[in-house]
Amino acid sequence: MNSNNKGKNGERELATILREYGYDSRRGQQYCGSNGDADVVGLPGVHIECKRVERLNIYDAIEQSKNDARDGENPVVMHRRNRKEWLVTMPLDDWMKMYGKALHDN
Repeated sequence: MNSNNKGKNGERELATILREYGYDSRRGQQYCGSNGDADVVGLPGVHIECKRVERLNIYDAIEQSKNDARDGENPVVMHRRNRKEWLVTMPLDDWMKMYGKALHDN
């Protein structure tokens, strides 16, 4: 499978998983090409950079997510290797803000 198809398949796979959690998720660029959306959309307040690769430069990926995120969106990278689980990587400061908000909301 070429890397372009692997990336698209990874985005579809991740969107499916997020829908199983109850979110209306889909590939961000599936309809009209590059439109400024994240790779996968449907999580309010989160800009998802999806990476489905064996070797990942996580700092480059998170920088891409930061650069592409709109105001009010937390940049995250959701990634996995073959036969491994999905992981989420984000800046610690953003994670602490989300964690603190979740604690206070409960």
